[in-house]
Amino acid sequence: MTGGGRSLAFFALASVLFGGTFVAAKAGLGYFPPLLFVALRFDVAAVALLAYVAATSSREELLPRTVHDVIGVLATGVLAIGLANALLFVGQQHVTSGVGSIIFSLNPILTPVFAAVLLADERLSARGALGLLVGLLGVALVVQPDPANLLGGGAVGKGIMFAGAVSGALGSVLIRWADTSLSSTVRTAWALPVSALLSHGFSVAAGESAAAIAWTPAAVLALGYVGILAGAVAYIAYFGLLDEVGAIRGNLVFYVVPVVATLGGSALLGESVSTLSLVGFATIFAGFAVLGGDRLAAGARRVRAAVATRTASDAV
Repeated sequence: MTGGGRSLAFFALASVLFGGTFVAAKAGLGYFPPLLFVALRFDVAAVALLAYVAATSSREELLPRTVHDVIGVLATGVLAIGLANALLFVGQQHVTSGVGSIIFSLNPILTPVFAAVLLADERLSARGALGLLVGLLGVALVVQPDPANLLGGGAVGKGIMFAGAVSGALGSVLIRWADTSLSSTVRTAWALPVSALLSHGFSVAAGESAAAIAWTPAAVLALGYVGILAGAVAYIAYFGLLDEVGAIRGNLVFYVVPVVATLGGSALLGESVSTLSLVGFATIFAGFAVLGGDRLAAGARRVRAAVATRTASDAV
């Protein structure tokens, strides 16, 4: 598969699997204490992914070798996965899924802020910023949150979820900055146990107990989804995407997540899709088109600069 095809496959897979996370998290919180739910999710994902990389990677490919490898693992395990998800699951108790997805869709807006400081090769032009804002508008049209819910009560839950979006954005940029020698899959396999330990620590500190878990078939299904599909598999796709296209464009998956969740609710639960949601879909893709044009323009500028440099060299 070509680099472009692989990136598109990663994007589609991460978008689809992450799209079900808000629904599965909301369902699972009826059976699990929130932080323990996150911790068990990472336990399941870590076992699955570590078994996979152990079976498919050589010893040399598995072992971190540099300080940057360790930084990449910690940025993934602590910020991009651990804190981001712990804050998401705790905050999700206090807000609707729609409001939660809107808040997490701020991730692509936050990423360029950190990238401007830490990444010399990722800068967002005015056209790119316009594309991000158009995409965020599209997310709002898809989700259609009640303004009273979005701007009114539940400030604590919204603040917690916003902190999760900040953690995810910073983590994704630090991963790119670390420029590790580990593959994204191996790096994620090392990071998930870090995320699990962190979440178990939070759970214990919050006084949560395993006795509070209601082990029903629905609980097992929710845990299996967030652990295997939206966990191990989605993380392989998402972090592979970050390595392929960078943090700014990779985090655009969080604009597609509400689209997937809306379409999934229509297909599986019989929920209606409003005309305004359809307008939102088109608006999101218009934002992507603006960003794509920005990337093409940047490529054209690089080509012109290379031609000018070669012309000047030939003249000498």
